[in-house]
Amino acid sequence: MAKKPYGKKQFAIIGLGRFGSSLAKYLAEMGYEVLAVDENAQRVQDVAHAVTHAVSADSTDEEAMTALGIRNFDVVVVAIGQDIQSSILTTLILKDLGVPYIIVKAQNELHGKVLDKIGANKVVFPERDMGLRVAHHLISPNILEHIELSPEYSIVEMKLPSVMVGKNLKQLDIRQKYNCNVLAVKRNGEMNITPRADEPLIHDDVLVIVGKNEQLTKLEQENAEP
Repeated sequence: MAKKPYGKKQFAIIGLGRFGSSLAKYLAEMGYEVLAVDENAQRVQDVAHAVTHAVSADSTDEEAMTALGIRNFDVVVVAIGQDIQSSILTTLILKDLGVPYIIVKAQNELHGKVLDKIGANKVVFPERDMGLRVAHHLISPNILEHIELSPEYSIVEMKLPSVMVGKNLKQLDIRQKYNCNVLAVKRNGEMNITPRADEPLIHDDVLVIVGKNEQLTKLEQENAEP
């Protein structure tokens, strides 16, 4: 199924619970090619309108994964819910098929250790990380979303502070001042991944920014509402 267009990164999300479906929709909204996979046909139908492809398939069936061309995807995220055995088997199959980069959702620390041992490139703990995001929101109300990429780097969605309204990205010069990059601007629910540097920002715009955690905190604090 997957024929990779030149220069276009492709993602496959296996498991379409709350975490998997949200991730699939967000990546698609950012302009990436996304294949969404789940055994549950209703879950597949629920995300089909938002992603590039949505398929009902058993991820523990190696033939089914081969037929989907899963090895051709740049990143595969295993977001299977409570079924730890299926999560582990799926990860093993993806490794055997030669998937370049595998991210797996873990239920607990022991599950995470097993995933590390069998070759997952990255293990994530969404429930634990949700607590961190809530804490960030309580401390920094303008931060609507916080995604930790590593212990040092994160992506945040920041509601445009009032001091930035009417200014453009060139005037704000966030890269120079804070060594952070604006990846996109969300306006009225639409994600613009190529915002113009000279276009004035308006009230209720949301900036999607990546950078070091301490620099992101500095950016938020120095532009906080009075």
